[in-house]
Amino acid sequence: MGAASLSQFLTLYNWFPLAFLLVFLLLIARFYQKSVAEKTYYFWFALPILLFGAAAMRYASIDQLTGDPWGDLLLGIGGVALLTLALFLYFRMTRNHGESR
Repeated sequence: MGAASLSQFLTLYNWFPLAFLLVFLLLIARFYQKSVAEKTYYFWFALPILLFGAAAMRYASIDQLTGDPWGDLLLGIGGVALLTLALFLYFRMTRNHGESR
């Protein structure tokens, strides 16, 4: 087993800041659910974390940065899931809560 290549290192290294930001978003959704008592389904934010992590592991295992159909599929599904969850949380947090004018 040889040493890891630079692309493998960078692929895995870049996943950690992304995972940190997604965990932070999960914690924001959890805090909002607990403070306002509205469902935010914060536990679903683990899905994009896992999908992006699986894609990073896939790219690192084949020593490529792009062009793998399975890695691209995992990134695409993770992106769609993240976009859906982020928009749901955004609209849940910014809609009018019955305030009168």
